[in-house]
Amino acid sequence: MPLPFLTADRDLETHDAESAALPHDEPDHWRRPYRPGPWRVGAAAVLLLLASFVLLSAMITAMAGSLPGAAACSVVAALMIALALRLLRVGVWVSAQGLRQVNLLRTATEPWSAIASVRTVQQPVRWLGLPRTVQGQALIIERRQGEPLRALLTDHNGDFLSRPEAFERAADVLEAWEAEYRH
Repeated sequence: MPLPFLTADRDLETHDAESAALPHDEPDHWRRPYRPGPWRVGAAAVLLLLASFVLLSAMITAMAGSLPGAAACSVVAALMIALALRLLRVGVWVSAQGLRQVNLLRTATEPWSAIASVRTVQQPVRWLGLPRTVQGQALIIERRQGEPLRALLTDHNGDFLSRPEAFERAADVLEAWEAEYRH
């Protein structure tokens, strides 16, 4: 049973790709032009599962009478929950103002006027963000001034591993945003 209201790319399925280059109605809001991949969602789910066990241990520790231990367990669980939520926010976000690259610990925003081009290149890319590199495709942006940013998306990251058609669709949408809003 298909549930189109649950998918982030439902507008791309209902219209052909040429007529719907920008699958949204409000370009001023920051949004991710693709949905998070199974590796990213799975890692966040495992972190949330572990956090639930740590919270359970905090409750047991509190009932046993050790409030400092329960507080420490609660802090660890809160950090795990925050890490899982941040892991789900990692990715590329776009709006009419520019392009935002959200990483685990930092966020970089570039206005469209500072971007020279957004293009897909064939190069060695990191496999799931680990030090191991494999040959793959990367979406990079070149600035008008300064050095180019690191690869925005790769076909081997947590969102697109074993989903090449999703990578191609996300790259096309980001290139369409760049063509639409770059001055």
